[in-house]
Amino acid sequence: MKQYAQGTITDRIAVAANPMYPAYVIRGGEKNLMIDAGINLMGPLYLRSLGEILGGPERLNYLFLTHSHYDHLGSMPYLKRSIPGLAVGGSPLITGLLQKESVLAMMGRLSEIQRGLFAEITGDEDVSLEPVAIDMPLHEGDLIDLGDCACRVLEVPGHTRDSLAYYIPQYGALFPGEAAGVPLGAEEIAVHPEFLSSFDQYLASLKRLVDLRPEILCIGHGLVYTGDDARQFMEASILATTGYRDLIEDYLERAGGDAGRAIEEIVRREYDEKGTMHQERNAYIINLTAQVKEISRMKYGA
Repeated sequence: MKQYAQGTITDRIAVAANPMYPAYVIRGGEKNLMIDAGINLMGPLYLRSLGEILGGPERLNYLFLTHSHYDHLGSMPYLKRSIPGLAVGGSPLITGLLQKESVLAMMGRLSEIQRGLFAEITGDEDVSLEPVAIDMPLHEGDLIDLGDCACRVLEVPGHTRDSLAYYIPQYGALFPGEAAGVPLGAEEIAVHPEFLSSFDQYLASLKRLVDLRPEILCIGHGLVYTGDDARQFMEASILATTGYRDLIEDYLERAGGDAGRAIEEIVRREYDEKGTMHQERNAYIINLTAQVKEISRMKYGA
């Protein structure tokens, strides 16, 4: 089965906010965990959702981040300010990035492009991005006890160098961020690959996640898959990843190896004309540029 990432998934897993930037909340027997924190403009909505799901946002103990992109950790500073004692976990690499004014400024610019979409949510709230350290540096194999279940940490580089996935063995629930790609198309049956820092690492990480055979797959944007649909999405993601590499190589060849020309043509044909990508256009171009440069490096050694 597949459903939009909103509302209640199981009696222990729910979604804060909406399918565009879902934050997954796991209610443990003793501790409560939220995975990811979307863009900063949605901070007030996450806070309200936590009140509805947990009976009060102060009952959230942990916020774990899948990776360092603005649309997965943007509300983290706001939530830290709003929930005393909240412990943030993520890759140790994230802290260094969040100390850089240039990185925070770029995150802010990408968010501001979307302010009109979230004006009613944000209002006059201070949702500004600011340097925030990671309280809990997380590594491969870490197991965080939530009471009657535990969260296992998996290092899954490839989308970014700092990508982490989280797995709850007791529920067979996997939270891969964008390490397994994102749904693509009106029917939500195709997958858009999300390798940015390394194609080879992304594919290797994806194969590790496939081997888990999750019963519940909570994607970083859009949908939640369960049962056979969860496993089929993971298998489809592997095929889509290798196919996407072939597609980019084809555009590069037609552009005579000129990455800039290839990027322009991909944006025109794959984004503008097809209209199947849900991602904001500027963010899409930034990600596509990284992907084309990675495949160009692999193909031409440059």
